Amino acid sequence: MSRSPRSPMLLAILAAALAVAAQALLVPLFAGPAANLAPRDLPVAVAGPTPATAELAGRLAAARPGAFTVTQLPDAAAADRALRDREVYAAFVVGPDGVGLHTAPGASPTVAALLTEAAAGLSGGRPVPVTAVVPADPDDPRGAGFAAGFLPLALTSMLVGVLITVLVTGRRARLVGLLGYALLAALVGTAVLHGWLGVIGGDPAAEAAAIGLFALAAAGAVAGLGALLGGPGLGLGVLLVFLVGNPLSAVSAAPELLPQPWGTVGQFLPVGAGGTLLRSAAFFDGAGAGRSVAVLAGYAVLGLGLVLLGRRGSPRPAAAEITV
Repeated sequence: MSRSPRSPMLLAILAAALAVAAQALLVPLFAGPAANLAPRDLPVAVAGPTPATAELAGRLAAARPGAFTVTQLPDAAAADRALRDREVYAAFVVGPDGVGLHTAPGASPTVAALLTEAAAGLSGGRPVPVTAVVPADPDDPRGAGFAAGFLPLALTSMLVGVLITVLVTGRRARLVGLLGYALLAALVGTAVLHGWLGVIGGDPAAEAAAIGLFALAAAGAVAGLGALLGGPGLGLGVLLVFLVGNPLSAVSAAPELLPQPWGTVGQFLPVGAGGTLLRSAAFFDGAGAGRSVAVLAGYAVLGLGLVLLGRRGSPRPAAAEITV
C-alpha cells in the first residue's frame, strides 16, 4: 500500500509540535525554581542571652514571615556545633558588641550570601561581622564549581543506564557494568573534583563513596526501569534522574530556597540526594547525610534488583550487543 504523499509533511509538523510542547514544559521546569529562589522555612539559629535571642527571633519572623525556622541556642559555641552538624545554615549570635553572623558556606554559598544581606538589614545597615564556621573550598568560594562539576556526574550516570540497557543483553553483564561504572565514577570523580579542580576538600575516601553511591543509584534507576518496562522505562528514568531531578536538586542553592514542596521532593530524587550527600562528605565530615544515604541506597538496590529481574534483551534492536 502506498503512503500518502502528505505523511512526511504531517510527521514533520507533528515532530515540531511535540518538540515545542516539550519545550513549553521544560523551560518553566528548569527556569522556574531558579527564578523564584527565596528562603522558605530556612533553618537558622539565634544564640545568646534569652531575652535578646527571643527579641531577635521575633524580628526575623516579622521581617520575613515564613522565611525562617528559628532555633534559640545559649551561646556561640552551641551555634557553631549546630552549623557543623548541618542542623542550621547560619546563626545570628548576640554579643556585647551587637549581632554577629556565623555561616556555613560549605552547605550553600548562596544562602550564606543571602543571610549576610539579611543581617545587614536587621542591624540597620551597619556592618555585621561574619564568621565562616564551615567555609566553602577556597578554590570555589561561590560554589559554582561544585554545582557545575556535579552536573556531568548526573548526565553520565543517566547515559550509562541507557547504554547498558540498550547495548547489553545479559543480566549479569548489566550488573557488572553498573557496579564497574560506579567504582570508576567514584575514583575519577574524586580525582577531578578534589585533586584537579579543588572544588571539594574533605576526606577523599568519603567523597569517593558519596560519588560512587550516587552514580550507582542514578545509573541503576535508569537501567532498572529500562529492564522492567523497555523503552518507556528508559524515558521514565531519564525524566526521574535528569529532566525533573536536576532542576529540583538545588545543588547550586539549597532545598529551602525552592518553592515548596518541590525543594523537598528534589531531595528524594537521585540528583538532589547526591548533591546533598557530597556536600556532607566534602564539608561536614558526613554530618546530615543520613537521609541522602537512605534515598540513594534505595534507588541503587531497587535499580539493581529490577536489572536482575527484568528482561534480558534490549528494548529495541541495537547495533551492537554484549552477551554473557
